[in-house]
Amino acid sequence: MEETIDEPVQLSFPLPRSMETKIHLRLTVKSKVIMLFLTTAAADEADQAAPMGSFVYSLPDKYNPNQPLSSTIYSAEATLEFTTRLAKILVKKTQMPVYVGNSISFADTGLGGTVEEEMEAFKKVVEVVTDKLQHVIKPPGVLVNGTTGSR
Repeated sequence: MEETIDEPVQLSFPLPRSMETKIHLRLTVKSKVIMLFLTTAAADEADQAAPMGSFVYSLPDKYNPNQPLSSTIYSAEATLEFTTRLAKILVKKTQMPVYVGNSISFADTGLGGTVEEEMEAFKKVVEVVTDKLQHVIKPPGVLVNGTTGSR
């Protein structure tokens, strides 16, 4: 059975440790691919365009399902690691190819984007997206073609 979301899910939630900045996301699930786009916007920057961040494609490795493959389509150094890690986590959970575009900025966080602030935001994004992907998350060992991995 093909699991899709007819319309893209668009939502926003507060950037952790930030007063007025929100993370905005757009999630689209098709039968064979997931697309996720993330950005941040402060209340006073609502009418300004966000700079383009990194864009990463990741897919399951049928020989080693615990280590998804990824390829950077567009690289912005400030967002590349966050984007790649997020794409790989989503592939591990869903066993589906994933495109992730990310232009989240941590400049408006309390300390200007420390590792702790970035990790807190990362955990929140994973939590929110995973909640929206419950219908496509596959148990460990199930491959895309419906067979189970041998152990």
